[in-house]
Amino acid sequence: MSVTTVPETARTERREPAAVRPRVRRGRLRAVFVKSIALVLLLAAWEIAPRAGLVDPVFLPPFHTVLGALADLAGNGQLAANAGASLTRSLAGFAVAVVTAVPLGVAIGWYKPVSDVLTPLVQVFLNTAALALLPVFVLILGIGETSKIAIVFYACTWPILLNTISAVRSVDPTLLKLARSLDLSAPRLFARVVLPASVPTIFTGIRLAGAAAIVVVIAAEMVGAKAGLGYLINFSQYNFAIPQMYAGIVAISVLGVAFNQLLVTVERRFTSWRTDR
Repeated sequence: MSVTTVPETARTERREPAAVRPRVRRGRLRAVFVKSIALVLLLAAWEIAPRAGLVDPVFLPPFHTVLGALADLAGNGQLAANAGASLTRSLAGFAVAVVTAVPLGVAIGWYKPVSDVLTPLVQVFLNTAALALLPVFVLILGIGETSKIAIVFYACTWPILLNTISAVRSVDPTLLKLARSLDLSAPRLFARVVLPASVPTIFTGIRLAGAAAIVVVIAAEMVGAKAGLGYLINFSQYNFAIPQMYAGIVAISVLGVAFNQLLVTVERRFTSWRTDR
């Protein structure tokens, strides 16, 4: 009976991944540390400046006081209720903008007749700030949920639309010529070449729109709302509850970062074929 032996090189190759793992972990920890330095310094300055008398602690409480106010808001349910209201409005407007702006941007970027008709209209609205139109939305749609979702939709549409148009128009002409030489039909050419090449730039616009969705809904809630983080900040300011006001601002920042990271994860999922990551 013969015994098959595994070559030493094969056993070494199998052991290599385990040896590499600690280095990978150290690399990830170092990356997290480097990316956190600026934030840690900012929070440290926030904590030290009021304590050292560099700023009035009444108007800028130390960071630990703000964290205490944030914990109180979370404990009594106000944080969850207001954050939920803001997220519902911003996500609704953002989702409608994505569903509308991406196909419209593809049509404008790919079909010249559509571009000729719609480009002047796009340029007009592009140069009109969303917050400048907030009174118009309130007058027409009222101070309810519809006007807030509509203003978020308006603000999110333009970065998505412009990046989609740019993405479709900037596809490498060599790729298009090569695809046409293979006698691909127009739908297959778009699905196999144009769309994959456009996805990274489109997601850049989507991420910009995600940031705009948070900012615009907060501003809209400060004008007329009975719930939302913008309402919480405004209410706290009027009642001179300064720690609660800053707690609302911190909550907005955390939500914005979390939403952006979610979009980055989705983008990586759709662009896993890229070799420069």
